[in-house]
Amino acid sequence: MCINMTIVFAVLIGLSFMIKFIHMIDPTKPKEKPAEAPKAAPAAAAPAAAAPAAPAVDPNLNIAVIAAAVAAYGGDAKIVAIRPIESAGWKSVGRANGVQNTVF
Repeated sequence: MCINMTIVFAVLIGLSFMIKFIHMIDPTKPKEKPAEAPKAAPAAAAPAAAAPAAPAVDPNLNIAVIAAAVAAYGGDAKIVAIRPIESAGWKSVGRANGVQNTVF
């Protein structure tokens, strides 16, 4: 059993060296540019403007997207009503999945 474990760890160490070697000679890695001298900052910088508020979401946009999806699907579909469904089902499933996947 000791020989088997030695072989396994030797192969793992060999793989780690191969990965490090591949990272060293990686041709897709962006080439380092020489450091440029820092430029002087402007003397009088304008005060920073307040961050723009998030754009308001148009509720009609959701209706347009749903209608486009139904039209793209084809057929003689008729949209009767579009209303949000309040359901805690997804939250419950997510919590149960998170609890189930914890390691004790």
